[in-house]
Amino acid sequence: MSPGGQAEARQGGSLVLTPASARLSGDWTLRALGPQLPGLRRQLRMASADAAWSLEAVERLDSFGATLLWQAWGRRWPTQLSLRPAHRQTLERVARSAERPLPQLSAFTPIDAVVALGGALIAFLAHVRDFVALLGQIFLDLLHVLRHPRDWPWLEISANVHKVGVKAMPVTALVGFLIGVVLSYLSSLQLKVFGADVFIVNILGLGIIRELGPVLVSVLVAGRSGSAMTAQLGVMRVTEEIDALAAMGVSCSLRLVLPKVIALGLVMPLLVLWTSTIALLGGWVSAWVELDLSLRYFVDALPDAVPVANVYIGLSKGAVFGVLIALVACHFGLRVKPNTESLSANTTASVVTAITAVILVDALFAIATKSIGIPG
Repeated sequence: MSPGGQAEARQGGSLVLTPASARLSGDWTLRALGPQLPGLRRQLRMASADAAWSLEAVERLDSFGATLLWQAWGRRWPTQLSLRPAHRQTLERVARSAERPLPQLSAFTPIDAVVALGGALIAFLAHVRDFVALLGQIFLDLLHVLRHPRDWPWLEISANVHKVGVKAMPVTALVGFLIGVVLSYLSSLQLKVFGADVFIVNILGLGIIRELGPVLVSVLVAGRSGSAMTAQLGVMRVTEEIDALAAMGVSCSLRLVLPKVIALGLVMPLLVLWTSTIALLGGWVSAWVELDLSLRYFVDALPDAVPVANVYIGLSKGAVFGVLIALVACHFGLRVKPNTESLSANTTASVVTAITAVILVDALFAIATKSIGIPG
């Protein structure tokens, strides 16, 4: 028989019972005992803890086999036991762990609520500190590349523009068109009741150009590109590529973070303009079907219904939202620890935080520009 065959033949444990003794042999491991476990359990139930137990012939004993024996002995040592010193250590370790009581869950008290609130506040302050540090580093990187134009990461910026801009155009166009159709359809149902069909242009123009366009694009980009940025930086952290760049003297913020921030800041206004145009087209299609509104009238009435200041507000929102999404995505990506659980948790937190931040900043924009671009 080959050596491999002999090793295979030793697999599996056996138990020989007599009225006064129990003799074990073979391998008492999880892998070896698996096929014969039901029969061994029946034999162990028939054995007595007061019998003379011999484990001298046991070749290998792991924690599973030791736990099986310890339970068969009624969680106490047999009166007569002979075994190897290494196997005794395994059994003693299992015995100590079995004697350790399970932690008791205490009732939730007001002090626990204060502790939880304090922990959440400390974690939030740590995020704010790291985010401000990232902002400062980006500002320093901008000063550096302005003083040294040859250090501009043009290749990284163009690659990010293609990934977050050009590749996002189909999905943003599709969602924008459908949103325009739905908004126009719901509005036309109400306007027809009051005979105010022509005001569909005002509703679509102001709603899409000023609010829905920038926010809709930001949510899509945060879910699509923001999560991808966080995952990219997180994987680089897990695979220690960021540490390798630092060891080679390459600025991680200059090569990894700054191109993403600049690319999203440049691309987002263009995506907002693109999505708003497609959404208005979808709104006109629905208005044409429901209200028989011609395209010529829609195009002629749009500049009067929506002052050009609203376009500037929408584009400004797009630029600010793009920079914010990129900063949040990079912030969480750089906080990833070298394990997959941290990667998934930070990617999820990045998307949720970016969308929440966009909505909060949009509310600030609405307050700051409440008297701008609203026709009298």
